[in-house]
Amino acid sequence: MGGGPPPDNVYGQASFERSLMRLQTDQVDLLYAHFIPSVEPLIPLMQQLKQAGKTRYIGITTFMPQQHEQLAELMRKHPIDFVQVDYSIANRDAEKTVFPVAVERKIAVVVDVPLGGRFGSILGRTQGRTLPPWAADIGVGSWSQFLLKYVISHPAVTCTIPGSTRLEHLVENQLAGHGPLPDASMRKRMEAVWDSNA
Repeated sequence: MGGGPPPDNVYGQASFERSLMRLQTDQVDLLYAHFIPSVEPLIPLMQQLKQAGKTRYIGITTFMPQQHEQLAELMRKHPIDFVQVDYSIANRDAEKTVFPVAVERKIAVVVDVPLGGRFGSILGRTQGRTLPPWAADIGVGSWSQFLLKYVISHPAVTCTIPGSTRLEHLVENQLAGHGPLPDASMRKRMEAVWDSNA
């Protein structure tokens, strides 16, 4: 036994047990490793917890595009069920790196901050801009719906977390789930509108 700090999986086990106590449950549906450097040490513990029925799914998160390549490597290497990643019409990097691996490996994709957030709101950049008239063809009546509908229409995306802070925002955001989803051609039109005003 060395004199150094305990390995990450020891901290991970203790953290998981604390979370179960706080949630007043003995299992969770999804357990994430949130820090890319901690994934390798935590994966064996996460797999044990899944096999023991303590979690239904396991996954990895990042909100930094510069970590997408690392995330894609981990997705290829480990049998994970979910990834959570930053993606928006203004930040499409995950399409090139993470999404192809997710489709190939049948890994669910949760999109974090589709309206911006950690590095600035993209919704704020829509102030004073008019929606294109054809947005109504896909049931879009606001920029938040436009931006969310773009994200959820990507074939690799399972769901998104828009981070609503007000009830009226929640109601508005949910409307993005109504009406037809943009196809590949419509997504290109949406990108062109966004990129021309970026």
